[in-house]
Amino acid sequence: MKLKYLFIIMTLAACQKEQKKTQTANFNPTEIPEVAETGAKEVEKKPLHTDTILLSEDKSSNVNHILVNLMEKEVDKDSIVTSKFRLDFYQTKTKVASSKVEIKQYEKGAEWYGSFGLTDSSDKNSLFIKITSGYPACGYTHDNYLYYLKNNDLQLVHQWYSMSDSGWGSWTEFASDETGKDPKNFYCKTVAFEPSDDDSEDSGIVTYSDSISFSLKGDKWKKKLLSAKETPYFEKKMSFNEFHKQE
Repeated sequence: MKLKYLFIIMTLAACQKEQKKTQTANFNPTEIPEVAETGAKEVEKKPLHTDTILLSEDKSSNVNHILVNLMEKEVDKDSIVTSKFRLDFYQTKTKVASSKVEIKQYEKGAEWYGSFGLTDSSDKNSLFIKITSGYPACGYTHDNYLYYLKNNDLQLVHQWYSMSDSGWGSWTEFASDETGKDPKNFYCKTVAFEPSDDDSEDSGIVTYSDSISFSLKGDKWKKKLLSAKETPYFEKKMSFNEFHKQE
């Protein structure tokens, strides 16, 4: 009789042990839902097209070239296409800064240009970088950007439109009272030279508008509009030759 009870107890113990073993075997850690890693690096989107702006072959230059990456095209309800670009600034093979710009009605076949400095006579090692985009022909509007790059800190200081057609057109001129590599204060104005309304093909009207001052505060540029926006504050009638002779 005692042997019978002993057999029953041993059988129950074996069943419980087997049950625990089975439960442990069925537990699979890989079935636990994975939690998305916060702050995971986003996969960089591949450009639709890339152009290159060569600024300098000097390896000691602040920046040597810029890759212009067409990232996206959007069409609005009026069928106007907006092209979105990412500009990557490189010092030899190292990307030091990036900027995003948008251009409406970007012309197929448009080209990109770049140069250092505020004016053509600026130091080649200037921290200012001018970039222009547009179709290389008269009568087309160009998009222009003035950047300031110091210690890999990039700032878009100003942007504007320009157009030139056989000596007529509209553009922005920069100037400063300071001498040296890069001024801490400068200004610009929009210059337009358009044919006059009279019958003379050689007569035009020159206007100045949008006078803006720029000043360096710390490491950032601040600008201030000095005249009424898009309203001429100077106007003069002169011949075509007279206007271009004074430049």
